[in-house]
Amino acid sequence: MRAFDEIFEIAAERKGGANELEKMLEPPSTAAQLRKIGDDRWLAQMTKNIFRAGFNWKVVESMWPGFEAAFDGFDIGKCAMLNEDDFDRLVSDKRIVRYGAKIRSVQENALFIGQLQKEGGSAAAVIADWPATDYAGLLEMLKKRGSRLGGNTGQYFLRFMDRDGFIMSTDVVGRLIAEGVIEKTPTSKKAMSDVQDAFNIWMEQSGRSLKEISRVLAMSL
Repeated sequence: MRAFDEIFEIAAERKGGANELEKMLEPPSTAAQLRKIGDDRWLAQMTKNIFRAGFNWKVVESMWPGFEAAFDGFDIGKCAMLNEDDFDRLVSDKRIVRYGAKIRSVQENALFIGQLQKEGGSAAAVIADWPATDYAGLLEMLKKRGSRLGGNTGQYFLRFMDRDGFIMSTDVVGRLIAEGVIEKTPTSKKAMSDVQDAFNIWMEQSGRSLKEISRVLAMSL
């Protein structure tokens, strides 16, 4: 596995030099900044990424005001209390994408957020304070306890909230394979643990965030 500086040099050569590459890198939000975000916004972004999965992102974005209205601004209490009559109404609501299982995930994730609130004061606090050195553990927690938050959906949800982390995009996976970290797109806990170990080494070597390292890896191919 190459040192991070070597991979940075490869990416810099592809992007017109180190200065140009640096312009493309932005640090993530701090834990303090993330803790200030209301839990309704975390549920909203979960929902947006769930509905985007396997669907046209532009369509979901264009319909988003309808989603906000249909789900009462993603109020955690109201969404957690959705009942069968509500689901029957929502599955016919033309303001949103009428996908029953994904609609039901809004209630399931509202209940999940409620659990995090009891454990850590807010879902924002639990997610914000999760250590970067165990980001794979955060992804696993979302997958196990949340609804439809496994794989890239959970990764993109956290990226759009600007929580520090990595995304297993095609290019990032390609670089990880080239460095001998994994053999294919990681799907097992062991493979994700290997990915985390590599990122932890690169963080220690560079002093950079997971987000920045992930971007450099992606731009090195």
